[in-house]
Amino acid sequence: MATAAVAARVRTRRYFDQRPYPPGEHGRGTDRRNTGDYGLRLLEKQKLRWYYDVSERQLRRYWDLAVRKPGASGAELVTLLESRLASVLLRAGLAPSIYAARQYICHGHIAVDGRKVDIPSYLVRPGQVVTDRERSRGMAPFVAAAEGVHADERIAPYLSVDHAGLSVTLTHRPEREQITVPVDEQLVVEFYSR
Repeated sequence: MATAAVAARVRTRRYFDQRPYPPGEHGRGTDRRNTGDYGLRLLEKQKLRWYYDVSERQLRRYWDLAVRKPGASGAELVTLLESRLASVLLRAGLAPSIYAARQYICHGHIAVDGRKVDIPSYLVRPGQVVTDRERSRGMAPFVAAAEGVHADERIAPYLSVDHAGLSVTLTHRPEREQITVPVDEQLVVEFYSR
């Protein structure tokens, strides 16, 4: 009995040595390991969309803005995405995720320079102060944020954060070297430049 099992393993191994692709009608035609140039660029763009939780139309609009600005288009694109209100809240440690940051903004809990802002894509300019609204301070997510529960060990260098007061100031425009997004923006540039 044991010799039959060993013989079956040898036959199986020999079969896969001769044909290094999965069995069946879909085995040879779909080699998912090899992604073409277009696929790599598309995946990088999708990763950027996912990371900032923006729609295709929004990302295209940011791309059009980045192309008009002087400097490298890819770096400008990432800088614009990092200047969004939802991204600023996330980097400051006032929200556990980009989705929570969007929800806080949409529900009217966030103010910029004392005025309520309920648009997550609002572009924060240097010098503007982002705070929570007075009526929201007693809510559980904001109490946790005041204790620094969501804060990273290293705050983004372009932000000045006061966790106890729940306020964030964008000190200067984010530079690409300061942004720790695991995306190769050059592939996104190539995707949109085709």
